[in-house]
Amino acid sequence: MTPDGTDAQGADPVDGLRYADAMAELESILIGLERDDLDVDQLSASVARAAELIRWCRSRVRDARMEVEQIVVQLE
Repeated sequence: MTPDGTDAQGADPVDGLRYADAMAELESILIGLERDDLDVDQLSASVARAAELIRWCRSRVRDARMEVEQIVVQLE
């Protein structure tokens, strides 16, 4: 993490992101990866960022599922 709050590749940290924003960033990365003029120097950074976002999204979905299950149990 750098002093300005970005990671070593210059990407924003996932903390504080909204799920929809993370998904939009993933879509943007995917579009970039599919382009014919892909900058090979950016390839590993893009894939690493996508992996970070996917892990965060999975965690967020898992947390939301647990919260919903707890709410349902309280209703019973």
